[in-house]
Amino acid sequence: MGGDEGLAVMLAGAARACVKAPEARFLLVGDEAAIAAALPAHPGLAERARVVHAPDVISSSERPSAALRRAKTTSMGVAIELVKRGEAHAAVSSGNTGALMAIAKVALRTLPGIDRPALAATMPTLGENDVVMLDLGANTECDAANLVQFAVMGAAYARTSFDLAAPRVALLNIGTEDMKGTDIIREAAAALKAATLPLDFRGFVEGNRLSHGDLDVIVCDGFSGNIALKTAEGTAKFVADLLKRAFRSSLRSKLGFLISRPATQLLRDHLDPNNHNGAVFLGLNGVVVKSHGGANELGVAHAIALAAKLVRDDLIRRISDDLGNFEAKAA
Repeated sequence: MGGDEGLAVMLAGAARACVKAPEARFLLVGDEAAIAAALPAHPGLAERARVVHAPDVISSSERPSAALRRAKTTSMGVAIELVKRGEAHAAVSSGNTGALMAIAKVALRTLPGIDRPALAATMPTLGENDVVMLDLGANTECDAANLVQFAVMGAAYARTSFDLAAPRVALLNIGTEDMKGTDIIREAAAALKAATLPLDFRGFVEGNRLSHGDLDVIVCDGFSGNIALKTAEGTAKFVADLLKRAFRSSLRSKLGFLISRPATQLLRDHLDPNNHNGAVFLGLNGVVVKSHGGANELGVAHAIALAAKLVRDDLIRRISDDLGNFEAKAA
């Protein structure tokens, strides 16, 4: 248990998750003495949790290769091992993303038909549902087959999360015309058009339409996806800070804020990354959720509740079934 905000926030988030996911039971992995000392402050969590000692932690700057070599004694490595052994249904970590990916991939392996796992998360939109976007940084370079696999996994995730029969899927590109983009993107588009899958392929989408709400899944390589995600997060913060500055600029503006406060609060909640916290490593033989290192207790609770929902919805089996059907038809 760690993250930028420390043990206190992780425990407070887990305590909140007891309400959001009442069926959940917790294995708290980390320094046993530190966790045991802080746990009495959360009696509701304490009665549903067991502490698993792990003496070491992986730093945010540690290289994945180095983290792999000493994973067995780290909180991250022990948590993933618990999933591998079937003692836990899911792992939630706020630690080093690259290390988490490496450790989880080695320990859990990928599902049959998956070459590389992808990091997927939901982003707010103007529509009824959020949009699933992947890959968000796990794979900086991808071939067409990777993108097709990401589309299948993302569609399964959206179908599970939003109760959709055929999620609307598009590839992120620099234009919507068929001739736009790299050879890899165009090859992936051709494969998705030709395939018989439980999804509605909508072609290409440009970066200025990510949040319009007319798509359920947006697929891209991890390099482009991470830039798009960070740009969206930065834009949301920019808008929030701009509104704050504007409402403080004069007495009239302050009065305007009081009148518009319910609307601005709705906007703030919609853009707050803590209300969307939790990225999933899709394609692994187990549920692994990455919580943002700077998330507050609400964000941590959201990530834990997400992990519990993915287990309840049997996401791993759904992805496996879709991949199996796709490969059988392709053959």
